[in-house]
Amino acid sequence: MTTVTYQIPNISCHHCIHTIKSEVGEMNGVLTVDGDVDTKKVTITYDAPATAEKIEDLLAEINYPVAK
Repeated sequence: MTTVTYQIPNISCHHCIHTIKSEVGEMNGVLTVDGDVDTKKVTITYDAPATAEKIEDLLAEINYPVAK
C-alpha cells in the first residue's frame, strides 16, 4: 500500500474535491481519496494495479493537474 499527497492548484471548492474523489476513487487499486480545499491538497492511498503515474495522468485528464 502506498500513500501520496499532491498539491493541486486548480482546487477551488468542495465540488472540485468531490470530482477528484469520484474520478480517482473509481480507479482499480485506489483505496482512499481525501482532499482539503484550503490547502489544495489531495491524499490518495493505493495498491497495484494503480500507480502514481496513472493517478497523475487521470488528474491531468480531468483538469486537476498535480503541481510539480
